[in-house]
Amino acid sequence: MGRKILLASLALGSIAIVAIAIAVSRNAPDRAAANGAADPNVSDFQTEHYAIHVHALVSGLSHPWSLAFLPDGDMLVTERNGRLRRIHNGALQRQPISGTPQVHSTGQEGLLDIALHPKFAENHLLYLTYSKPGTNGTTIALARGRLDGDALQEVRDIFVADNWSSADGNIGSRLAFMRDGTLLMTTGDRHLQTPAQDQTRHWGKILRLHDDGSVPPDNPFVGRKEYRAEIFSTGHRNPQGLAIHPTTGAIYETEHGPMGGDELNLILPGRNYGWPTITFGRNYNGSIITTETSRDGMEQPLKYWVPSIAPSGLAIYTGERFPKWRDNVFAGAMAMREVGTQLYRIDFSTSPLHIEPMLKPLLQRIRDVRQGPDGLLYLLTDNGDDRLLRIEPKNQ
Repeated sequence: MGRKILLASLALGSIAIVAIAIAVSRNAPDRAAANGAADPNVSDFQTEHYAIHVHALVSGLSHPWSLAFLPDGDMLVTERNGRLRRIHNGALQRQPISGTPQVHSTGQEGLLDIALHPKFAENHLLYLTYSKPGTNGTTIALARGRLDGDALQEVRDIFVADNWSSADGNIGSRLAFMRDGTLLMTTGDRHLQTPAQDQTRHWGKILRLHDDGSVPPDNPFVGRKEYRAEIFSTGHRNPQGLAIHPTTGAIYETEHGPMGGDELNLILPGRNYGWPTITFGRNYNGSIITTETSRDGMEQPLKYWVPSIAPSGLAIYTGERFPKWRDNVFAGAMAMREVGTQLYRIDFSTSPLHIEPMLKPLLQRIRDVRQGPDGLLYLLTDNGDDRLLRIEPKNQ
């Protein structure tokens, strides 16, 4: 008799669990199709404009950070452990590309962003940011090399930032080529906050360089002794999203706040974005950094997030496969809470900005977001056993 009661109770408990799961799934920001839960490699979602199909192209990556598309159809992926991986015919090649610089790989540091020279098809030059070890800790360096098959040749540092520190993280490190062929590179404040407002240092800045690492003569602070000549904009905390519109040249950036205060910014030359003088965030222990959220001479974000979403990769969609998404910005989010582990679509055609959270049921930290040559969106996840995902229109 007791055993029958126990079995009945277990059955009722199972029914309740199923009912709760169904209710949660119905109220999720995106609705995964039935096969999405069963197959970790394929998921279907209904977004505001499109039914989409998310396909895992590659698995087995180790904390990937950035993605680049080669003219021959191959892809290159950086891993924080220092490896540069090639994806050929949809398969991750076992042997990494040789010749990458020695990196300090721990925590948030390692081999980070990758960017191809605008004339890569002719010169085969690519650029890598990485955590460079030294006697004073680590700093962010920019290396350039020539890709020759599965090896990097003539690799050398063309720029080394002065933000040496033993603190792990807040390193920035995103790259983006501007339409004039100059290169933007982000640096973080290394958790020290105040150097972001010190214009004689590289900490907490966006820098602008020629493709050989030299300073463009039309940088906003060239000739001013109180500024480093490389500085393009100042007052940033940890900028890890950077994208430039290929037609308009508009520069968008996302950066991590502390506890709250993540930002999406429109970057203009010579402007000050406020950190840590103004912020919508607090220290991780809850203490107040500043009571000011605005000040004359400092830029306001287009959008800020409280609580934090932990923004990383950033892409501006300009393809043909999703016409209703054209000129929208897509931002990856990595926070392990309700607002994170998803992809955000940001539409600038409305006021206020319209923001659509996507892919929440996947529960994936989105490290990088790129538009491919095929007009589809590609995502790198950063959870430990990581994947390259592709967003496709469903049933097309």
